[in-house]
Amino acid sequence: MGKQEIIKVIAKKANLTNVESEAVIKAFFQAVKESLKKGEKVLLVGFGSFATVKRAARTGVNPQNKKKIQIPAKKVVKFVVGKELKELVNKGK
Repeated sequence: MGKQEIIKVIAKKANLTNVESEAVIKAFFQAVKESLKKGEKVLLVGFGSFATVKRAARTGVNPQNKKKIQIPAKKVVKFVVGKELKELVNKGK
């Protein structure tokens, strides 16, 4: 499901226009981005949580020439699925 499909589903379920639904989604994404940029955790109970974690510097290999390269440390976004969503996805098994 892509962004446009999500907009349509939310518009239908929340009785909004597609334009209003898109504005809500854009505002949600912006709020999540701003929180993560500040280093804050975004917790959506039952769905999951977003957080930034530090990835340590490490040595890698350039696949084109097989030479070792140094990969610098950086922050990455991590998503941890919530219990309720995990159970819902695994119900069919």
